[in-house]
Amino acid sequence: MEQNVIEQPQMERRRGPLRWGLCHIYSSYNNTIIHITDITGSESIARTSGGQVVKAHRMESSPTAAMSAAKKAAEIAFEKGITAIHVKIKAPGGHNGPHNPGPGAQAAVRALSRMGLRIGIIQDVTPIPHDTCRKKGGKRGRRV
Repeated sequence: MEQNVIEQPQMERRRGPLRWGLCHIYSSYNNTIIHITDITGSESIARTSGGQVVKAHRMESSPTAAMSAAKKAAEIAFEKGITAIHVKIKAPGGHNGPHNPGPGAQAAVRALSRMGLRIGIIQDVTPIPHDTCRKKGGKRGRRV
């Protein structure tokens, strides 16, 4: 006896070569900025931030705002033909800034993936000082 196998309709995927781009995510505790460029990084394709999608200043760095900004950037990238991205995540870092990204970074990457962009390499490009000016606080550190 033969059983009729009903095929599930699959999501329509674009066949052919992938068009790669770079996604720079700058995530601090105050805001999340998502910038998609071409693979060389010289031509800007889409640029959004958490502040563009929410009204309250305190919500700019939230994962919800980052997801909305990432969706907005992904739609613009799809329109311009980008189908896959390499992600570079940056925290403020440097001399005094925090060296770990804000709450919006992970949410933004997840949203980009859900929108259908293929994700290649995820890289942390936080600036790290290689010996620098003396940190504030004095010889015995900050006494609380």
